[in-house]
Amino acid sequence: MTPIDRRGALLALTGALTAACSRAEPGPRPAAPTPAKAQRPAPHGPAPAPRRFPGLPAQIEHGPRTAQRVALTFHGQGDPATARALLGQAEQAGARVTVLAVGRWLDEHPAMARRILDGGHELGNHTQRHIDINSLPGKEAYAEITGCADRLRRLTGSIGTWFRPSRAQGASPLVAELARRAGYPHVLSYDTDSLDFTSPGAPTVVSNVTGQIRNGSVVSLHFGYADTVAALPAVLEELDRRGLRAVTTTELLT
Repeated sequence: MTPIDRRGALLALTGALTAACSRAEPGPRPAAPTPAKAQRPAPHGPAPAPRRFPGLPAQIEHGPRTAQRVALTFHGQGDPATARALLGQAEQAGARVTVLAVGRWLDEHPAMARRILDGGHELGNHTQRHIDINSLPGKEAYAEITGCADRLRRLTGSIGTWFRPSRAQGASPLVAELARRAGYPHVLSYDTDSLDFTSPGAPTVVSNVTGQIRNGSVVSLHFGYADTVAALPAVLEELDRRGLRAVTTTELLT
């Protein structure tokens, strides 16, 4: 074989090998999701979607007065250690609560959403920044509701079970309509105010709750206050003595 023939054969062999490798090489793989964006499903499934309760008003202050059940509802913000202590106390007593979380708090402590649901409690919306929502123009008020709803959806797969306005016991007609538009058929108010956010001392928190509570009551409490942590065991003990069972708001109304 002449040098020219050998060179031609080598070129032909190289071309064949290159073509074979090209056919065997798989195409580019899709990029794996980054850990920051990957979402694990909640151990007990996503939070339930808001539901409509036929026959009940757009703003709910209490449940049926015929059953010995009450709903303890917590405004969700503040030191997560305080929140975990309160959830633990409730669970030890066999109580289930409703937490209305502030969106900015969930941004800072995203693991709390899963902690609440894992305890058998329910999670709802208490606006994004916890400002006086009833005083805001419609566009800003709607952004407060949907901002928190978006965070709940990202963390749990649902916008949460309830909406409660911030810095107000009830929603203005405008805010109630905006909440409905955002996916919350009812606004959750309350008929029993612990006033724990004023830090009046644990005995006063206990007397505020036990002096007002009755069948079907919805109680307003807060994460983030030492008085609430100190008062909750006595509140739960008094509920048990009266035969009142603390359930989620959804359970209260069904």
